[in-house]
Amino acid sequence: MLTTVIAGRVYDFSHSVGRNAAAGDGFSYPCAIALASQGVMYVVSRGNETNYGSRLTKVFVGEPGEEKVLAEFYRYGSNPGQGLWPNSVALDKQGRVYVSDDWLNRIAVFDADGNFIEQWGTAGAGPGELDGPAGLAFDADDQLYVVDSRNHRVQVFTPDGKYVSGWGSHGSGPDQLDTPWGIHIDTHGGVYVADWKNGRVQKRDRNGQVMMQFGQPGDGPRDLNHPTSVAVDADDDVYVADWGNHKLRIYRPDGDLITSLIGDAQWLSKWGQQSIDANPDMAKMRRRVKSLEPEWRFYYPVAVAFDAERDLIIVADCQRGRLQLYKKDRNYAVPQANL
Repeated sequence: MLTTVIAGRVYDFSHSVGRNAAAGDGFSYPCAIALASQGVMYVVSRGNETNYGSRLTKVFVGEPGEEKVLAEFYRYGSNPGQGLWPNSVALDKQGRVYVSDDWLNRIAVFDADGNFIEQWGTAGAGPGELDGPAGLAFDADDQLYVVDSRNHRVQVFTPDGKYVSGWGSHGSGPDQLDTPWGIHIDTHGGVYVADWKNGRVQKRDRNGQVMMQFGQPGDGPRDLNHPTSVAVDADDDVYVADWGNHKLRIYRPDGDLITSLIGDAQWLSKWGQQSIDANPDMAKMRRRVKSLEPEWRFYYPVAVAFDAERDLIIVADCQRGRLQLYKKDRNYAVPQANL
């Protein structure tokens, strides 16, 4: 597919970054992305069922082949600055890095280089308490919105962990949530929540009032199967990681589906190719495979982010241990089609 042209929009596959690795040049089940600037981003590795490989990676991602690991931190453990099941990551206006841990029920805070600053969070179901903190997002006032997943709500905190407000209750009604996961706040203050078990995305205002919702459980072209992450671009188009359907759904601002991307990594990432080059037997095995197409496609994508500086869509292709990047061409035109 490589290039998708539809509804006045063009999405060009750029390249992939990463490979499955417990450390170094790669990721281990990447599940969240936070963008800094000039190609720098933070990627949460969830690790496997024994937590092996869990960490937060600060990485530079430039043009194809220019990726470079800058730092790794938030390694396995329960001590301050360590984690068991990292889930999401967000940056405040000062560039400090916030990581949620849905096993330890707390938020850890680091500086931009990964030096531990503090942690906060108390397990429970009361106001300001957490049970399975997942998605994180800062609003324009630098208040931190935390998806309190197993409490089926969103809570708002100051950057140092003081409770401000919260909204949401358990259920499938139009203003309820069921095990929500990802969250995004657009430039207009709209709060998008990936309502995981309800198979939909809700858009709410800052007070929690529902403004719009779209999606329904299923595997049809307009359905969502446990959506995990949401992002919004400069044109207010909405990107949803459709985890169970192995797709990236793209919607208009009014919630009407534009298209779905399925993954297009027809060539290996730089780090992936280095692994093949270092293992001749692996290269021979790949030559015997009837078709490599399954490898190109998303396999349980968990996170999506939009880099407004470069018009890049970045998808955490979780089970493949990599990121897939698409360029949104906002200046595409075919003059003869506009006559």
